[in-house]
Amino acid sequence: MNTRSIIPTLIAVLCTGASCAAGPSSPAHSFAIGTNDFLLDGKPFQIRCGEMHAARVPREYWRHRLQMARAMGLNAVCAYLFWNVHEPSPGHFDWSGQADAAAFCRLAQQEGLWVILRPGPYSCAEWEMGGLPWWLLKQPDIRVRTRDPRYLDPARRYLREVGRVLGPLQVTRGGPILMVQAENEYGSFGKDAEYMGAVRQALLDAGFTVPLFACDPPKDLENGYRPDLFPVVNFGSDPAGAFKSLRGILPQGPLMCGEFYPGWFDTWGAPHHTGKTDAYLRDLEYMLTNNASFSIYMAHGGTTFGLWAGCDRPFKPDVSSYDYDAPISEAGWATGKFFSTLALFTQHLSPGETLPELPARNPVIAIPRFELKECAPVLANLPKPITDERPRPVEIYNQGYGCILYRTTLPSGPAGRLDPAAIHDFGYVFLDGQRIGIADRRSTNCVQVPARMKAATLDVLVEPMGRLNFGPHLGDHKGIVGPLNFTAADSPRHPDASTASEPMQTPSPALKGALSPSEGEREGVRGRTPVPGSVAVQASGSGPLGLATELTGWQVFNLPLDAKMLRRLRFGPAASAGPAFWRGEFRIARPGDTFLDLRSWGKGVVWINGHCLCRFWNIGPTQTAYVPGPWLHRGRNEVLVLDLLGPEKPELSGLEQPILDQVRPELDFTRVDAK
Repeated sequence: MNTRSIIPTLIAVLCTGASCAAGPSSPAHSFAIGTNDFLLDGKPFQIRCGEMHAARVPREYWRHRLQMARAMGLNAVCAYLFWNVHEPSPGHFDWSGQADAAAFCRLAQQEGLWVILRPGPYSCAEWEMGGLPWWLLKQPDIRVRTRDPRYLDPARRYLREVGRVLGPLQVTRGGPILMVQAENEYGSFGKDAEYMGAVRQALLDAGFTVPLFACDPPKDLENGYRPDLFPVVNFGSDPAGAFKSLRGILPQGPLMCGEFYPGWFDTWGAPHHTGKTDAYLRDLEYMLTNNASFSIYMAHGGTTFGLWAGCDRPFKPDVSSYDYDAPISEAGWATGKFFSTLALFTQHLSPGETLPELPARNPVIAIPRFELKECAPVLANLPKPITDERPRPVEIYNQGYGCILYRTTLPSGPAGRLDPAAIHDFGYVFLDGQRIGIADRRSTNCVQVPARMKAATLDVLVEPMGRLNFGPHLGDHKGIVGPLNFTAADSPRHPDASTASEPMQTPSPALKGALSPSEGEREGVRGRTPVPGSVAVQASGSGPLGLATELTGWQVFNLPLDAKMLRRLRFGPAASAGPAFWRGEFRIARPGDTFLDLRSWGKGVVWINGHCLCRFWNIGPTQTAYVPGPWLHRGRNEVLVLDLLGPEKPELSGLEQPILDQVRPELDFTRVDAK
């Protein structure tokens, strides 16, 4: 491709939109992409940007974190939007409270920061399904991030809504938004330039007139490249080499790094990542000296609150802490990396530019150890079931997040094993209420079953972690995915069974059989399609099971872990050894940030005063949960913990420092069960 002939056209197209007149009540500004520089009001402007996600920062602390960013020397913030946050169900949008992205942008402007908006529709960011909403997966063979109209039409609707809410905040209308990103690192996923053109057109149709851009790592820059989207490059090292690759498609125009990594994200069971500060500063200085713009990813990572943490490939669930070893810590503290970055920036400020003072650190408190004295066992708090011939993914039962329980009756017979096609992600298997094993997506889905003198109730409590957020396998259905077979001891393995399964962008025939567009309502599941190659045996029938028989005749219990479900829990004295909700309280004289010490607990989710804080897992590396001070009350505070394994001691305390790097592989239940 001869790019030199098209670059002037690209720059002309992008600059035209950015020079529109401002709104009648706003000061006039322009932002353009020049031959060598970004131009703000016609003057060269080097973008010193840092990534910060409103969804990962308590709204009460947005201003504080933005003040921290400006005090460090940034002049702009990059802001992802997550589609699944803003459109929780089709056609129903949320821009309130923690999701008020417009308020976040206005605060940034008040604190002297410009905004680079990254609305998606796909974002990645170690966020659940990369920001794509779970309800897309109710269509079994949908192809996300393609021109499939079942994906692209909802994406257009979402971007149109983004334009309605945030379009008035463009720099051309007196707001802080300088540029808008189309998609995200699409070159790492596909090569369809027409798809990128469709996303670009959707942003134009949504009313965005500022420059539109696309970002990719160096090796993927040409995949899906379009001359009408300004290209920037993402990297964590070797800026000279990365910009050389960028010049291959951008012979002239300002250079920019869309994501420059000072650290990295963490996954469960692996050590906490820290960046090499000396190398980070050296590469940052290279960009400052050579007039290259950049965005530090992350300047402040914060916390992936609730159940929003995603999953790395092939299946490595992300922790809830998004500290990222960023210059501004998870709790908003200035780190050594912060002060080194500030010292470097002060040598490269624009003429006459000054930086504000560093804001004070928010108060931190310790909370004495307290006991959680009430318990609500999961198996004793089940809702009304859905009946289904075969177990299907959670999406078909109109559920996006939380847990789900599948129940059938296993007749009397010899020992054997459960052979699920796939369980996503952890299946806690019980026989008459006693746990007999855990199906683990990381290793094996098989669970050994003891002999039974009489029929027994078989429960499979499935805990989904976050959906995959990067790579080709974004169609990550949760729950029991495909048939579940029982194989008698010492018998040959069923040819359709597997010990592990990776999610598929296009489902297998078995999954297609399990998913039907007409299914998924809570009132029941219809249109039961036989699974090709399976042997359908009613599990509740009399007599012993045959070899490699499929279990049918199920009850399915939705456990979404939402506020409605939690209100219905029935608590009693703490006496449960199985999966259970635990409730306790503590009192404080004054609120402040703290870190709940979860080292005596197993695996699950924790809430405080109704706020879902995070997932936890005793294998680490994260052993604490960040609690923002504004979410605490003077006097009484209530904590709720769902522990699927059971605690060593049902106790908690609040620490003044987080524990981000304590890996305990000896507590991994797969290793323990294997002994």
